[in-house]
Amino acid sequence: MSTGAPPTRLRPPARLRGELRVPGDKSISHRALLLNSIATGAARITGAGLGADCRSTLRNLRQLGVKIDEPGDGKLVVHGRGLAGLREAEDTLDCGNSGTTMRLLLGVLAGLPFSSTVTGDKSLRGRPMGRITDPLRQMGARISGRNDGRKAPLAVEGGELHGIEYKMPVASAQLKSSLLLAGLAAKGRTVLHQTAVSRDHTELMLAAQGVAVQSDGLTLTIEGGQPASAVDIDVPGDVSSAAFWMIAAAIHPDADLTLRNVGINPTRAGVLAVLRRMRADIQIEEIGGGPEPVADIRIRSSQLCATRIGGTEIPTLIDELPALALAATQAEGATEVRDAAELRVKESDRIAVTATGLRHLGADIQELDDGFIINGPTPLVGAAVDGHDDHRLAMSLGVGSLIATGETVLHGADCVDVSYPGFWEQLARIGSQHD
Repeated sequence: MSTGAPPTRLRPPARLRGELRVPGDKSISHRALLLNSIATGAARITGAGLGADCRSTLRNLRQLGVKIDEPGDGKLVVHGRGLAGLREAEDTLDCGNSGTTMRLLLGVLAGLPFSSTVTGDKSLRGRPMGRITDPLRQMGARISGRNDGRKAPLAVEGGELHGIEYKMPVASAQLKSSLLLAGLAAKGRTVLHQTAVSRDHTELMLAAQGVAVQSDGLTLTIEGGQPASAVDIDVPGDVSSAAFWMIAAAIHPDADLTLRNVGINPTRAGVLAVLRRMRADIQIEEIGGGPEPVADIRIRSSQLCATRIGGTEIPTLIDELPALALAATQAEGATEVRDAAELRVKESDRIAVTATGLRHLGADIQELDDGFIINGPTPLVGAAVDGHDDHRLAMSLGVGSLIATGETVLHGADCVDVSYPGFWEQLARIGSQHD
């Protein structure tokens, strides 16, 4: 079991009601901070998600010489220095638990004329970085570290990079973004061939900053040396965070929740398509334009049916799969999740810990090499469960407690602060009973 704070005890409410605003999109918040730091000019960011992961990005950028003001009310002002204006950090760059921070930062550091060392917590030091460091080395970066430079801590001797043509082995927004950032600093052209579409926040933001990223099907091309101008960003609500409330309402027998101002970028919001396939009672009202589509989402108690999740839709919902596995426990039939082996190298082995956690609550779930098979509907029963220091697992188990008879005792609930400070308070606000 996780150690530290006392366990959180949760009991199922009779009904769920309310309107909620979720934290600003974590993926966009990381990029708003990083891309404006390497641009010229000042950018105002509103609505940023400032959980522990994004604070890791903010803290490291400050160590690299970027001035970032926090005037309050969730607002930030980033005073961009341009790539050439970043300076060598006086200490190790600690990315905490944030894989996005480490992987995107490596793409920037690879092209800078100084030395850097990046590390993270125990979980992040165990996660694979070879998919990032191998192509960066092909571009001319000198990177060393554990496991032949494939696991942190990593030492980066930055310098002159050259563009490459590279076939990406997986559909990964973090890999794509890291190589685009390195390509921006490189001489010549960098061409990336993707295996499938992944979230495109980096391409959208670079375009808004005046940087041309050419897209031809699954191929992206960036020319090095392009200047970037700072751009103001209003960060929408994080759809990955909103997914927990969507699933909470769909599986609870008496629920009606509305989620305000949620980002629904189609490269990111596959959870909406899956919930619709499962016949969830969901209404989406788009509100406003801009490069990132935004909507209010209303979802009510639903009679769910099983579905198959796999193939090219996996990159659009990889973070939501633990919560969707929970939803599948209440769906009629057998839900199959395949092609999701990437879950095994997240903050935890999310295939194993999701199956274990849901099984403790009474779910009929079979672990596969690359996913699950979940048979439903199955009544859930309160039990002692562990968040395994994985914020998405802990929140999924917390949502599961809403329909589990008796008391659920969740160890390690505090790990949700990585992405969603205030999650447990919002859970209480809509009706949950816990202490």
